[in-house]
Amino acid sequence: MKKTPRKHDIAPKERTSIWRKWKQDIKDWIWYNQEHPERFEFDLQGAVYNIFIAPVRNLFKHLKQLGQDRKDAKLPESESRIGQLLLFGWGSLPRLGCIIRERLDLRRRKSIVSDSKRRSFFEHLQIRPATFLVGALGIAGVAVLLSLYTLGTSAKYDGVDLGTVNSKDTVESVVARVESVTREALDDANYTVDPQLLETSTRVVLRTDVEDAAALEENLSNQIGLVDYGYAIFVNDELIAATTFPGALEELLDQLKVGYHTPDTLECGFVEDVQIRECFVDSSYMMNLGHIAEILNDTKEGAVTYTVKSGDTLYGIAGKHDITVSELRSLNPGYSSKGLHPGDVLTISNAVPYLTVLNVERQNYVQDIPYVIEYEDDDSMYQGDYKVLSKGVYGKADITANVTYINGEEADRQIVASATLSEPIAELQARGTKPRPSWFPTGSFRWPCSGVITSYFGYRNTGIAGASTYHRAIDIANKRGTPIYAADGGTVVLSGWYGSLGYCVIIDHGNGFRTTYGHNSALHVSAGDKVYKGQKIASMGSTGTSSGNHCHFGVQKNGTWVNPLNYLP
Repeated sequence: MKKTPRKHDIAPKERTSIWRKWKQDIKDWIWYNQEHPERFEFDLQGAVYNIFIAPVRNLFKHLKQLGQDRKDAKLPESESRIGQLLLFGWGSLPRLGCIIRERLDLRRRKSIVSDSKRRSFFEHLQIRPATFLVGALGIAGVAVLLSLYTLGTSAKYDGVDLGTVNSKDTVESVVARVESVTREALDDANYTVDPQLLETSTRVVLRTDVEDAAALEENLSNQIGLVDYGYAIFVNDELIAATTFPGALEELLDQLKVGYHTPDTLECGFVEDVQIRECFVDSSYMMNLGHIAEILNDTKEGAVTYTVKSGDTLYGIAGKHDITVSELRSLNPGYSSKGLHPGDVLTISNAVPYLTVLNVERQNYVQDIPYVIEYEDDDSMYQGDYKVLSKGVYGKADITANVTYINGEEADRQIVASATLSEPIAELQARGTKPRPSWFPTGSFRWPCSGVITSYFGYRNTGIAGASTYHRAIDIANKRGTPIYAADGGTVVLSGWYGSLGYCVIIDHGNGFRTTYGHNSALHVSAGDKVYKGQKIASMGSTGTSSGNHCHFGVQKNGTWVNPLNYLP
């Protein structure tokens, strides 16, 4: 191949200026790039030469020429050896620069030839269409296969397919997770998945058949059947029930509070710590919402108690809590109305509700302000007697209160604001100072005797011929001869045989009350006698229609038989 001479290969004319040399180098660079448009490599050696070496060379050459001119004009040739040596070195600098330039030009030519050979190789390289098509189809086929298929590990438990995941390690991690949650849910630290029932196999599978670890975990847990994942309700950290429906338990709890919620409600919630958690639970706790509602509305084993207050009786306590006296006695053996004391704690029920609804209401109402009573002594009246001279008048107050109800029963009342509407007016009463006779009634009763109540006021089945099925008194049993005392002061209106009551005493207390004492073995008072409270009037026996020694104690108020226990301490 014929080589075209380039301008920079031509020897420059002597005494060429620096500017012309730089201009020529720029033209050479433009020509080179036009000949080799595909080259984007920067010729570092040429650039260094053109920028640094060539200008220095030309400068030295110019200085040399100036020195020669001056020497020719002023000085003869130096005969000094040192001078000659310096002149020789100075004169050799242009030759040294020329050698460096030739070396750089040679390296650049070799680079151009190498680039030309590479371009020629690719220009003459030819690819046959059939070969290209077969290769392309092969590559495409491999790509399609790799995109559709992959290695996967399938798992089975007790012969049931659980699904396919990306590796056996994933299966092992899922099994470990299922074992962990099952141990926690069942509170069984030794539980493990039976390895004999678990099978795994690794093979090429469709990518679409590969599932994530969560799906495999759910399938394995469902197949084992010991635990389920859902929404569980806990009451004071005790698991009650669970469901798979999100939000259902919250709605159920809201429904339980609806019956207690009023337009005046400030706060409505549960006394217990009620939590709904999303977790794994024992499968036996999974229930439908109807069953869960029944459980939450039902009761569980636990004690409901009542603290006795002054004036309380077993009958009154039982009636207040809608239970019978016999039920109250069975829950509190050894207690009787006589043996009750303020502060005693009685068990009302052995069952408590799962949930206790607390409802706080803001109430506005007008409340009476009690009036004070002022006394004026009167020596014409007996001690303990009072007479109203001028009736008192209640004041009125506008009250705002926060009232707390527990399962519908008031438990607390806090006054938050009070405004007096009218002041109360004091009541004036005459107070007797005249000494009272010992037989005069005090207005309160004492127990007529000691013993055990064997029959209460009301309907009964005695099994005794001639005995009344409706008992208008209470029977207090003790041994024969036990003293019988007057329950209060008064006048004896009957002392003798009184039909089925046998030997009987009846006392009129002069204040609308009469008391009856029957079945006595002996009588110690007579009709017309004045007796005082606590005076011995008879001895216990079993006369009349009776099955054993006891005192038949009855109370009449304005002619009507009433329950004596409501008037005894």
